[in-house]
Amino acid sequence: HPSRMMSLDDVFSIEELRDWYDSVIRDLDWPDGKPLPMSCEVKIDGLALNLIYRNGVLEQGLTRGDGVTGEDITMNARTISNIPQNLGGPSGDIPDMVEVRGEVFMRFDDFRALNERQEEQGRPPFANPRNAAAGSLRQKDPRITATRNLTFYAHGIGTLDWGADHPRGTHDVVHNQSEAYALYEKWGVPVSPHNRTVSSFAEVLDMIDYYGEHRNDIEHALDGIVVKVDDLGLQRRLGATSRAPRWAIAYKYPPEEVNTELLDITVQVGRTGRVTPVAVLKPVYVAGSTVARTTLHNPFEVKRKGVLIGDTVVVRKAGDVIPELVGPVLERRKGRESELREFVMPEYCPSCGTRLAPAKEGDKDIRCPNVESCPAQLTERIINLASRKAFDIEHLGDQSAIALTNPEENRPDSVDTYAPDLREILIGPGEEPEPYEPVEGLRLPEPQTPVLTSEADVFSLDLDRLRDVAVWREVPIIEVRETVNPKTGRKGKTRRRLGGSGLWYRTPAFWTAPTDARKANDKTPEAQIRPDYPDYAVPEDAVVVDHHTRRTRGGMVEVPVIIRPGENTRKMLDEIDKAKQADLWRVLVALSIRRLGPPTARLVASQLGSLEAIGKASVEELSEIDGIGPEIAESIVRWFTAARDPEDWRGRILAAWTAAGVGTHVEENTEPQTLAGMTVVVTGSLEGFSRDSAKEAIVSRGGKAAGSVSKKTTYVVVGANAGSKADKAEALGIPMLDEAGFRHLLETGEAPEGTAEKEPADTAD
Repeated sequence: HPSRMMSLDDVFSIEELRDWYDSVIRDLDWPDGKPLPMSCEVKIDGLALNLIYRNGVLEQGLTRGDGVTGEDITMNARTISNIPQNLGGPSGDIPDMVEVRGEVFMRFDDFRALNERQEEQGRPPFANPRNAAAGSLRQKDPRITATRNLTFYAHGIGTLDWGADHPRGTHDVVHNQSEAYALYEKWGVPVSPHNRTVSSFAEVLDMIDYYGEHRNDIEHALDGIVVKVDDLGLQRRLGATSRAPRWAIAYKYPPEEVNTELLDITVQVGRTGRVTPVAVLKPVYVAGSTVARTTLHNPFEVKRKGVLIGDTVVVRKAGDVIPELVGPVLERRKGRESELREFVMPEYCPSCGTRLAPAKEGDKDIRCPNVESCPAQLTERIINLASRKAFDIEHLGDQSAIALTNPEENRPDSVDTYAPDLREILIGPGEEPEPYEPVEGLRLPEPQTPVLTSEADVFSLDLDRLRDVAVWREVPIIEVRETVNPKTGRKGKTRRRLGGSGLWYRTPAFWTAPTDARKANDKTPEAQIRPDYPDYAVPEDAVVVDHHTRRTRGGMVEVPVIIRPGENTRKMLDEIDKAKQADLWRVLVALSIRRLGPPTARLVASQLGSLEAIGKASVEELSEIDGIGPEIAESIVRWFTAARDPEDWRGRILAAWTAAGVGTHVEENTEPQTLAGMTVVVTGSLEGFSRDSAKEAIVSRGGKAAGSVSKKTTYVVVGANAGSKADKAEALGIPMLDEAGFRHLLETGEAPEGTAEKEPADTAD
């Protein structure tokens, strides 16, 4: 970002908001009784976006990232219809460069329409508009983003540079937030209609009260109210902390609470074997989305909340994002006691049948110890390795992972609910579906053997292995309504999914369903004409699985029935092939080693450089890497020690991936080795670096990023709110640098002039 893109501090009560307001008045030494203009804005629950325009042309779109560096999503941002590609107005009113800060979101109407399309295509619906917007904006294919109907509202301004060709007095001068928004509207940049400029704390409260009552009446999900000092000069006087401006605050509404019925408590198995109780709820609308399930964490939490299956329960969203079951409505139990039952944690894994147990004595978490072959754990590990934080494999999501590892997951228990030829049940308003009568003599198809029984085989997947994979889908109930356009009088129909029918059919997961080949014509490529079926076009990638006879004017002809790989299947396999070149830290994350996430994986990879070196490292050697604690080090060593056995499932993964060329690509370090031989400690908060990025900057330049100060420390970088490390550095005579000095050190390998040199260590006589 040309200028830092900070996040906002949150407050959750009027008292905290008042404290912030009073601190602003105090820090500005604002006269008693003098109005202080504030910009009050609805906080959109979306994804922050920085649009950079140069000479009026949209040059770049960046996500917030860590505030210093964001993800470049320019091509996707260009597909959002209300983002102008060029700023409007006379050329004299267009600056050389401007950063337009705002939020990308999905309107409720567009969110509902998207989920209807998802369900019609047999894909899982998005949980809420924010997830849908974030996922859409980060698509690798901008054409997909373009179909998602995203919206952008500007809510701030970064750098504004008019340049030498715009002398003062020849362009709009922006003194405050309100004038910035007026300028945006002049340029054609959309601004939220839900903003107010107020002059007192009482008016701030009026805004909060109004949208607290009308939070479900506006077009998008609401995340609170943002209050900003309107005057940009006063904003500069107030400044910022290491992460947030002092001139703005986000007031978060108390979570919206609703009542619904607890239909059941099931359990799910995670990628590390943790077995979690999950509340199955009668679907209820809460804070912008429908909630049907929420985690209960562990059996002790179920007992603590005191809920019974069948209870009326209170549900809310923590931070208006994460669904949470608060507890039972006790007065609703009266007279229903016989209908309620306690949750009993199963003894055996619901996925593989292995006896469940805590990992160690005293653990609250119950785990399935069958890490190697539990289908549920394998599914979650495949989802993890395909995620953005690991190999980043497009089109290998939850549903594809299930199809590969556990295609029989939704297999019906009885032939009575098997409906092989039914794809949807259509009903009119108020109607009930007719009872389903299975065909006499119908049998369930034979269970499939999963294509993947280990991560080891991911890189050997091909089209042939995926050809016969099928998954179970529930037949949906669709309500069809007749409509009449009030303007044109034209009749039409609307479709609304009401839910599942309890009936199931099996459908191909990666190839198309069997279909008749198209008739050939004079434009059909010669390669698609096969001797057995000269009248039909059979694509080169198609497989003929059947044929039937059709009467035509020229007589009887054989019609081939074909199947083809799905377009997304081809893309998935291409992405898997690209993943072989993934950086080493991504490979480490993909291995699903407990407690090893992306930041620590980056540190391990940059310090040790190869899978071989990591596999040989001891707990002590790993613990010497700053940011790697003993528990993480032990987890890494435990995994790689097991992997030395070629018969162990971890050994098979490592051998197969290595044979496929995975893990051999080490991100080339082009940074000058300015810190070679130095040990640098960073303490406190830096504006331009996160904790991890500061460590990476040191390590990538050949230095050691240490977590504690000692006589061996070369420099200590001191940021805001530095603690005891700065005191110890002073006591030991270690040179200390501010952030500017740190940047100078990174670039030159030397401290800025005037920095005190390190005192020589004491030597024995």
